[in-house]
Amino acid sequence: MVDSSLHLDKLKQLQAILNGVLLGKPEVVEMTLVCLLSGGHLLLEDMPGVGKTTLAAALAKAINGTCSRIQFTADLLPSDIIGTRIYRRSDERFEFVPGPVFANFVLADELNRSPPKTQSALLQAMNERIVTVDRETLSLPAPFMVIGTQNPRGYHGTYPLPESQRDRFLMRLSIGYPDYDTEIKILGEHRETDPVSRIEPVTSAGEIFEMQKQIRLIDIPDAGLAYLSRLADASRRNEELAIPISPRGSLALMRAGQALAFIRAKKWVDIDAIKFLAPSVLAHRMSFRSMNSMGGGEGASVAWVQRELLQRVDVE
Repeated sequence: MVDSSLHLDKLKQLQAILNGVLLGKPEVVEMTLVCLLSGGHLLLEDMPGVGKTTLAAALAKAINGTCSRIQFTADLLPSDIIGTRIYRRSDERFEFVPGPVFANFVLADELNRSPPKTQSALLQAMNERIVTVDRETLSLPAPFMVIGTQNPRGYHGTYPLPESQRDRFLMRLSIGYPDYDTEIKILGEHRETDPVSRIEPVTSAGEIFEMQKQIRLIDIPDAGLAYLSRLADASRRNEELAIPISPRGSLALMRAGQALAFIRAKKWVDIDAIKFLAPSVLAHRMSFRSMNSMGGGEGASVAWVQRELLQRVDVE
């Protein structure tokens, strides 16, 4: 049982700021905050120009955390992400110069434009919140969140994300195009200045880190745990899947459920919350035996998860 009232006001302010920047997409904003409070990483897969980078920049500024941006290209090296040691002749010693991964928020822009070797430089950081350089282990700031963006597969110069890389992201979201009326509002908001430039911080990285610890106290009834397990088991019995849901996926869905309950000021995680979150948390983690079954990009589609898991697995 958790009294979240001390943080809910600031959380609502943060939600309002993001809704003011990403107009007409309240569900995407809520899911982004779920990802943040879960201590997870977010993969935004969509067409160019729909607000992926804007959302990441607004989130970092509103939280007053450190933020870095990595533009992934075909010639990017792992050392460009993690950092490197340089020799200081004046001191006759090597000094480590941290790379952009040492920030609260790391915007990995167009992640799938780099080959898998470069993408893998993020694996340890995303999973363990540390990096190892020349056998020395260095801790990353807390909270630490990677917001990866990628263009849909098939765009010129893109590489598929390996399964191990996709599995490190708590969620995969698609923003989508705005409707007619919302686009008029977007044009008006950008007529004179960029809305992100007007954002003032409403909380801090330290407070977000405290919220991340609090959500772990949200209760999950036994029925909810059993439902999570049945979803994972159903994926492992599905003959279409070469890679089903792993225990990491089940844990991710459980943690996301706790975060959503925290945001909505609820005392426990219910089945409806799990079903609401499941497509975004589980779809990208699975791989098919046949490429014909794939939807939207690597992994499963939202429609597949809803049809093959949520509609077929009994709640009780």
